Amino acid sequence: MLRTLRESGPGLLVPAAWLVVAAAHRGVVSTRSIFIAHLVMVAFIMFFLVTGWDEMNDRALQGWRVVMVVGVGITLSGIAGFLIDSVATPLLAISLIGWMVIPAIGLFYTGAVLPEAAIIYVASGTLSIVGPIIYFLSFLVGVDLIAIAGIGVTAVGQTLGIGDAVLRY
Repeated sequence: MLRTLRESGPGLLVPAAWLVVAAAHRGVVSTRSIFIAHLVMVAFIMFFLVTGWDEMNDRALQGWRVVMVVGVGITLSGIAGFLIDSVATPLLAISLIGWMVIPAIGLFYTGAVLPEAAIIYVASGTLSIVGPIIYFLSFLVGVDLIAIAGIGVTAVGQTLGIGDAVLRY
């Protein structure tokens, strides 16, 4: 059961997390709910790290172990952003943009170490980089739906990558 959760859980958690982010951006999900989601995310990441650390010693999984370790820090910065009003904006931005970009690096790394899957991982990594670019453009043009599109592009990219990983392993 534990192994199945570790291997399949991220395939559900990644798209669900981005769906919640988009809903929060539109005001459908409360700030308190996003704070709780950050706490749950840290718990899940720590669970995956603690229970799977030794198994993440080969090829692509080494890169994802680094992504998760960095992800703990990124998520903790988001938690701090909810707790410290004076630095909330930059800390929450680090959390959001960090989770858009850091997995993209993991996706590109996976494509490099798994040549048989390079196309899917380079494509998913590219979408994960294009997403935050679109997100930033929304601030330049002042159209909130463009931000949602950026979140959506990131979600699709990361979901493609994690979906392949779940099926492949």
